[in-house]
Amino acid sequence: MTPFAFALALIFAQAADGAAPAAEAPAAAEAPAAAPAEEAFPAGAPREDYPFVAWCYGNLRGYLDMHDEVMPEVTRIETTYRAPGRKLADDMKVYADMQKTGRTQLKTLQAALTAAEKASMRPINRVGAEAVKRGQSIWVAGPEVSKARKAQEWMSWTLPVRCETTAASLEKRSTLMGASLRANAEPEAAPAAAPAPTAETPPPAPATSSAEGPPADPPAETPPPTPN
Repeated sequence: MTPFAFALALIFAQAADGAAPAAEAPAAAEAPAAAPAEEAFPAGAPREDYPFVAWCYGNLRGYLDMHDEVMPEVTRIETTYRAPGRKLADDMKVYADMQKTGRTQLKTLQAALTAAEKASMRPINRVGAEAVKRGQSIWVAGPEVSKARKAQEWMSWTLPVRCETTAASLEKRSTLMGASLRANAEPEAAPAAAPAPTAETPPPAPATSSAEGPPADPPAETPPPTPN
């Protein structure tokens, strides 16, 4: 039995036995209202958004992984204790639907964690891994816990509402932060190179000297040899 179910049962038991005096009713009415379910932190969960979402991921991962282990006992319980007017097949289908929903929720949590890790200026995945382990640890039971008790806890479990709302907020902030970091990291555009100066007038051709020297004398002809 979950803590909430146990507290509810205790209230009903006190009302049935007359344990709660009528005089205490006004004092109870003056008590501050409990926080909404979506705002309540589960017991033992981290308070910061990133490790909290990682804790939720581990919690949900453990729930999904226990399916094959607990289903034989779940089937026995559902078969033995039948609610009037309900079909066994309909009740068993609920658990199959919960598995589908859980896998979708797991992807949502993973997307938020990935976005936060990309947007962080320092590595935080180690913190996330520890939080995942803490979340999974709620499903670790000792030998003193019977199969029936474990199956009952599994049957009544749901992902805390705060997990999905926090994951959505974390992913949105991380995506905006990541975009800002990428924009700041882009190098500034290099200034355009100045155009090469163009000559307004073509350069003058090399001057040719007008004082050319006298033409060279032709080489002297060698007289033919005189016969002897």
